[in-house]
Amino acid sequence: MSSAEAGLELPGWSLAYSGKVRDLYVAEGQSLESAPEMLMVASDRVSAFDQVLEPAIPGKGALLTSLSLWWTERLGLPSQLAPDADARTPASVADRAMLVRTLDMLPIECVVRGRVTGSGLKEYQQVGSISGVELPAGLADGVELPEPIYTPAWKAPQGEHDENVSFERTVELVGREDAEAIRELSLSVYRRAAVIAAEAGLVLADTKFEFGRDRVTGELLLADEVLTSDSSRYWDAAALAQGRVESFDKQIVRDWLADNWAGEGEAPALPPAIVERTAARYGELLERLTAD
Repeated sequence: MSSAEAGLELPGWSLAYSGKVRDLYVAEGQSLESAPEMLMVASDRVSAFDQVLEPAIPGKGALLTSLSLWWTERLGLPSQLAPDADARTPASVADRAMLVRTLDMLPIECVVRGRVTGSGLKEYQQVGSISGVELPAGLADGVELPEPIYTPAWKAPQGEHDENVSFERTVELVGREDAEAIRELSLSVYRRAAVIAAEAGLVLADTKFEFGRDRVTGELLLADEVLTSDSSRYWDAAALAQGRVESFDKQIVRDWLADNWAGEGEAPALPPAIVERTAARYGELLERLTAD
């Protein structure tokens, strides 16, 4: 955990879980298994290649929380937010926290790709498909697909690597009804978001969603972050038309780390210039999307 986050104390709340970049709090005396609500705090930590890196990206948690809330409202999605969430969120973390209903999460990362790039490109180059979805031969990095594809992954227990799986494997994991529902919801939300991003001069190359069921109503809800720069790849459309990829996400961090770390031992600290560029790009993305 980043030193900037280690001393976080929220009266009336207890830290129940600390992930790579998010911390989950429940009311004192409760647990994640029993709590009807939880406080989801987005830290400024940044991760890449399953590593939490130092230093943190200043303002990142607030930027991504704002972006996630904006997309949820813009798309009219059923919200995980708890009743009167704004009034009951601790003031010290109000800009980067969401008070949400606790969901029973499905162990699937719902990845939708409109472009072939990143880990999907590597898998495609090896076997000609991504998560069992066969693709035409000869696709280049960043090429637009005729239609977005759904390429799910199994969310491994903490400390293990997530694993790309076929749709039929998700049926085995969560049942056909839920597997089909999250596939259709993911594709629908991606398509709508891609159109909105295009209006802002952006290409939504890919994104990932997570879903869970409300413990009281049983409603299937989109959970956690929604279309943020950590869960999605955004590119500048004008630059892409000229053959350049200009990212508005943590690709800056990924690229630097790939060039400066062999993948073994502790990852090196990010240079100030990389931290500053990443923070600036996160901020620019929010401004471009939310501009009137």
